[in-house]
Order: sequence, then C-alpha cells, then structure tokens
Amino acid sequence: MLDSVYNSTILDYAGNIQRLGRLENPDATAKAHSKLCGSTVIVDLKMEEGKVTDFAHDVKACALGQASSSIMARSVIGATGEELKQLKRDMYAMLKDGGPPPQGKFAEFRFLEPVREYKARHASTLLTFDAVVDCVEEIEARQKTERREKINKAKGAALHALGAAGIKYRVR
Repeated sequence: MLDSVYNSTILDYAGNIQRLGRLENPDATAKAHSKLCGSTVIVDLKMEEGKVTDFAHDVKACALGQASSSIMARSVIGATGEELKQLKRDMYAMLKDGGPPPQGKFAEFRFLEPVREYKARHASTLLTFDAVVDCVEEIEARQKTERREKINKAKGAALHALGAAGIKYRVR
C-alpha cells in the first residue's frame, strides 16, 4: 500500500528540506524534470579538488521528490564526484533492479527503498540524483578542457622558446 511509501520518515524528510534556494556563483547548475508527474529539481553545485563544497536546490516536487532531495542536501557536502555517480547508480539499481540500498554516508537513502514497488514514483524520486550527477559531469568536463588548454599553452610556449633559442626540434 502507498502507506509504506508515504511513511512518517519520508514525510519528515519532505517537510524539512535543507539548503533550499540557489547559489550565487555555482560551478554548475542542472535541472531535472519528470514528465510523468511534473516535478522539477534545479541543483546548484560548487566543487573544489574533486569534492562538493556547496550545494543548493530549488525543489518543486511531490513528497518523494522532496524527501530524496532532502536526504541529498544532508549528505552531499564533502562527497566526491565518483561517490555521487556511484550513488546514482546504486539508487537506480535499488529502485529498478531490486538492488540493495546505498551504504555508508549515503545510508539514509535506504528510507526510499519502499518506492521500488511503485514504478510511477521512480522518476520524481530520482530527479535529485540526475541533477547532481549532471552538475558533477559538467564540472569535470570543464576542468578536463581547462587542463588540456593549459597543457597546450605550455607546449606552445616551450616550442616557441626552443625556436627563439635557435634549437631545432621535431614535433611528433
């Protein structure tokens, strides 16, 4: 019955969402939307040295979308990009494939396990994971591009210095 999904723990999470709002200068922003129920989650994320340092979200969702977003807000700070990608995989596996709930610092997500039986509720429950991982991937892609540009600039400067010194070289 839906009572197992909308239990007092889920309703408590849904009614006590932390970090609501938007960040002033996020490293990335992502929006996830469920066509099925109309729920929307917008996530702003900041990362330093591969770890989340700040997080805010605008949650317009049903109780399950609110609950999963609430748990995310409680556990995201300090998480690495890889941990968050694994969390998303674990949540999809838990809801769609009958996998075990997340463990460790993400163990609170176990309270969403009853949602497994209600496929129509999966989309809203998973919105926060989609948006957070979209942010992480955007940040990682930008950092990779910046590193590549820095390397290419350094190579160009080195080759220019060699040429200016009259040293012959061959680029392979």
